[in-house]
Amino acid sequence: MTNNVEEFNAYRERMNGKLLGDNNKIIKRIFNLDTNAFAPGALDVKTKELLGLVASTVLRCDDCVKYHLETSYNHGLKKEEVMEALSIATLVGGTIVIPHLRRAYEYWEELETSTEKV
Repeated sequence: MTNNVEEFNAYRERMNGKLLGDNNKIIKRIFNLDTNAFAPGALDVKTKELLGLVASTVLRCDDCVKYHLETSYNHGLKKEEVMEALSIATLVGGTIVIPHLRRAYEYWEELETSTEKV
């Protein structure tokens, strides 16, 4: 069985490298803006990651959800904190978000059982 966490990270890294390698100024600026938006500021990084997770869930972007779950995990957020944020996302997004909630829960479990922190 493949490790979905490793597979996701390898794909993301490979494709981000290709995108940034094309030297498109707009794409590079969008990536930079994203990096800077999630840096510590008036809100701490954990709070910003939970906000990103909720927004990504409501927008139904599975790749974004995985990214924010993993970043949340790496910043030490607990399962209970993440699930509470996902419950708000499901409330706001409605029942159409439930399949994304399932996949998010499954991915969090994979993060917890991954042999190394990513």
